[in-house]
Amino acid sequence: MTYSHSQGDAFPEDGLVLGIESSCDEMAAAVLRGGREIVSSSVHGQESVHSPYGGVVPELASRDHVRVVSNVVSAALSEAGLGLSDLDGLAVTAGPGLVGSLLVGLSFAKALAYANDLPFVGVHHLVGHLVAAEVAGKGDGDVGGDDLAPPYVGLVVSGGHTALYRVGVEGLPVLLGETRDDAAGEAFDKVAKLLGLPYPGGPAISKLAEQGDPTAVNFPRPMSKRPGFDFSYSGLKTAVSVELAKRGGLAALSPSARADMAASFEAAVAESLVGRASRAMRAEGAARIAVVGGVAANGRLRKEMHAAGARDGFEAIFPPMNLCTDNAVMIAAAGTRLLSRGVRDGLDLEAFSRVPIGESPWREQEKGRAQEKGRPQDEGRESGAGREPVGATS
Repeated sequence: MTYSHSQGDAFPEDGLVLGIESSCDEMAAAVLRGGREIVSSSVHGQESVHSPYGGVVPELASRDHVRVVSNVVSAALSEAGLGLSDLDGLAVTAGPGLVGSLLVGLSFAKALAYANDLPFVGVHHLVGHLVAAEVAGKGDGDVGGDDLAPPYVGLVVSGGHTALYRVGVEGLPVLLGETRDDAAGEAFDKVAKLLGLPYPGGPAISKLAEQGDPTAVNFPRPMSKRPGFDFSYSGLKTAVSVELAKRGGLAALSPSARADMAASFEAAVAESLVGRASRAMRAEGAARIAVVGGVAANGRLRKEMHAAGARDGFEAIFPPMNLCTDNAVMIAAAGTRLLSRGVRDGLDLEAFSRVPIGESPWREQEKGRAQEKGRPQDEGRESGAGREPVGATS
């Protein structure tokens, strides 16, 4: 493994940064000015590629990235009315995620940086998600408040990750708790497949759940009686499978019964996320929580988190829908912060499928500050990866 970074020249306060994101099944590029002003954003999704398989097929994802990466970056620059010579820096997701997908964006960004003599940084995907809430400011428009800034608690909940972090004024986010098995978004995808719904599963379950009764099936609330802030969703997914078998399988379900199962499952996930997050808010004495990642687009989760905040005295901030799912705006924003601190990465930066925030290869001088409080990132513990490939063990 090789990895290097250096301290660079002062970065302009209103610098233009091109961000590139390719960690899973979206290829995205965006230009930000000053780390907050969104100048352009281009996203290419792959739902049609993976839908026949009920989940992301890693090889197909990386092949499609190779096909479109140049066009997506060109679209972002064209929308911004800029050329490569107008940029002040480049930022790209270096992990965690699917290695094949990551390598496409990382290699393309390295080539652009080398050919145009631009400062370049690799960004941790989860740090990007957390920063997305700060870029969005007031979030989804359902709640007011000033622009979000540390300190706050961050809940990252997506197809590949479910974790709580303390986000401080200095240093890297500190891990408070994470899933011990499946991520919440992964559970949505797998349960959708059990219920005969299309990929991606989250929107499909939510749409069906609107017609169902969330109290019809008493699914378990994972980890609700255990101390700490960890999550678990493999058992909930199994509970849906068992309930389905008890009723004679999918073919025997009436449309109303299928809607009830979708609504009850969605309610169990939302209650689990809100319950663990509320516990973390009380323990941390925090005033704000930022809920980010693809599952943050879920309407029931948003409603219940806002209600919990009103009850317990904290404010829940959600990015707008287009910044919940994977995007390059968050990567450009996080990259701008690194560049502004003088951080520069070398062209030997590698892609990593699994790497906790603060662990090697991410910047060692920040690791100590990230571990000053809260639970340390265990040396042998890997904090999430890209969405689980099709065919992986349940």
